[in-house]
Amino acid sequence: MRDAHIDALVNIVGERRCLWNPNQVRAYACDGYTAESAIPRAVVFPESTDEVAQICRYLYEHSIPYLPRGACILSGGATPTGGEVVLSLARMNRLLAVDFDHLRAIVQPGLVNLTLTRRVAHEDCYYAPDPSSQSVCTIGGNFAENAGGSHCLKYGVTTNHIVAAKVVLPDGSVIDVGAPFGDAPGYDLLGLLVGSEGTLGIATEITVRILKKPQALRTALAYFDRVADASDTVTDIIVEGIIPAAIEMMDQLAMQAVDKSNYHVGYPHDIEAVLLIEVDGLAAGVDEVMARVVELCRKHNVREVKVAQSDAERALWWSSRKMAFGAMGRLSPDYIVQDGVIPRTRLTEVLQKIEAISQRHGLRIANVFHAGDGNLHPLVLYDSRVPGEAERAVQAGSEVLRACVDAGGSITGEHGVGIEKIGEMAYMFSADELQVQRAVKACFDAKGIVNAGKLIPLPGRCVEVKHARDIIEDHWQILNSFPDQAEVQVRGARAHGAGAEHTTSVQG
Repeated sequence: MRDAHIDALVNIVGERRCLWNPNQVRAYACDGYTAESAIPRAVVFPESTDEVAQICRYLYEHSIPYLPRGACILSGGATPTGGEVVLSLARMNRLLAVDFDHLRAIVQPGLVNLTLTRRVAHEDCYYAPDPSSQSVCTIGGNFAENAGGSHCLKYGVTTNHIVAAKVVLPDGSVIDVGAPFGDAPGYDLLGLLVGSEGTLGIATEITVRILKKPQALRTALAYFDRVADASDTVTDIIVEGIIPAAIEMMDQLAMQAVDKSNYHVGYPHDIEAVLLIEVDGLAAGVDEVMARVVELCRKHNVREVKVAQSDAERALWWSSRKMAFGAMGRLSPDYIVQDGVIPRTRLTEVLQKIEAISQRHGLRIANVFHAGDGNLHPLVLYDSRVPGEAERAVQAGSEVLRACVDAGGSITGEHGVGIEKIGEMAYMFSADELQVQRAVKACFDAKGIVNAGKLIPLPGRCVEVKHARDIIEDHWQILNSFPDQAEVQVRGARAHGAGAEHTTSVQG
């Protein structure tokens, strides 16, 4: 139903860039974490900082809940809880400026990660953070989640490559944070905003650091009969003082999935783990470093280790790794991807705990992850058509995250907290620590209406859910707005409660 608020939004962006029909906005009912979904009130598509500011200012003045959305988040950070206005940044996808002399680029948040690298490749430059989804994920989404990627072991995650940003605050005011060169004086607001999951503001122009491509690189594939040997190899490589560009690991189940896909490598069926190791740098030293890596693999009982002999072979190995999430559809109709972080010296121990969790819940868990920096991505496979499996999958995922915390790690390395992991925040942080984070949120968003119910739990999970729903119902009366509102429901694992209904989970 179109009302005065929709009219106001249309006046800002025009008829063609504002959706409000329930059948149209249903496509924005969830992000990549599909275990929960709800219909937004409207979806708007701004194209400039000024339009974003006008939209935020209007919504905030009228206490109307809203949230920003990029391409797709994996933890429910861009999922409505029911009735918010969604600001889609998909049309803000331009490369605004490039300074090759100083290795800086200014981009809009909707620019796809890989597109940035392609646009600067003619000057032998690239953008280092490379999530497996880099062909579809956006710089704005990377900003919101502080995304990592395969090559972040050596080069750092998103926060290490963003130097400045123009940000629209919840009330529609616009600020500039960071500095193109050097450190900005005062508090590190840029560091606070990167990874805040759209709860503190919306970055509309992002200044990033681009890098010159290394002179040379070498890529190795190492097959191990035992996961423990592969894990020990990872530790020893770092202990030796070698910092590869990337060290990725896949277990047997993950290898089975990708070898059934278009990226068939031919992994031995009886090995427990494979390492994909890449070193780069000056041409004069790369071969020597790779030779040492091969020696360390052999020290730890590697069955076979081989170095790529061509760009095509290297590309196949990397495609196999980066397409692993999508390949899971060949093993299971549904899965949940987790994102815990552990000290790499405890890889073997935690992977054994994950196997025990798998056995206890009767669900297969595939492991494919950034082994070099201990960022795990266990994929809990289940079938939502089987009664009880979805609930067991959510519980298994929660236990995996708690195992990571118990090992001295974190519940997320790059996918964010969103809705999915908000129940585990109280496991990782004390009540006092969470209260400080709520205070930070209140400084930016005193009304508590911007991406409400995400990232930071309010005291008592049920209180948080009620708070988010009360805001929405107070301002939108959504049950009366949509005749088919019976279809609007928050599904799945809210608070990991029993009896929740599930849809399919992340597929890619």
